Amino acid sequence: MRKLAVLGYLSVFVFIAVLVYAQQDKSKRPSPPGTATVSFNDGKHVTVEYSRPKINDPKTGAVRKIYGGVVPYGKEWRTGANEATSFVTDADLMVGDLKVPAGKYTMYSIPDENEWTIIINKQTGQWGTEYKEDQDLGRTKVKPEKTPSTVQQFTIALNKDGDKKANMTLDWENTRVTVPITEQ
Repeated sequence: MRKLAVLGYLSVFVFIAVLVYAQQDKSKRPSPPGTATVSFNDGKHVTVEYSRPKINDPKTGAVRKIYGGVVPYGKEWRTGANEATSFVTDADLMVGDLKVPAGKYTMYSIPDENEWTIIINKQTGQWGTEYKEDQDLGRTKVKPEKTPSTVQQFTIALNKDGDKKANMTLDWENTRVTVPITEQ
């Protein structure tokens, strides 16, 4: 009887250890991690780390309506999945019309059909849904456009556009948002 109890405890321990490992291996999540980075000519960088949800429901496989559905219009969104999306720069920037000093931030957005709000927030390290408006560094507005084709998995890209310029694009479903970034 005693051996069975020890075996039972050992089984529970192994099960919990496997669960903890699975949670730490972010690549196995339904929304795996993604990173976008751009380097300016002076060697300074901008890096965005986020999670990449898919159009298909991770449980049923059904195609979901993303904007205006899974991601409601007019509400703060973590701009990805899982942990909050991090926005790190070692250069002073203009993100759209928002001045962003070098540092580490969180990026949120408020999607809408005709205009998006990109939010740079000073709080870092939180789970994605823990948004605190009083921690906003500021906001900038951008216009969404249609993608040439359907984008299955949420993607953020940073593309250099000159010595001190880059464009950050957010693509998912049939929507693309382009945010100009300029090193100051």
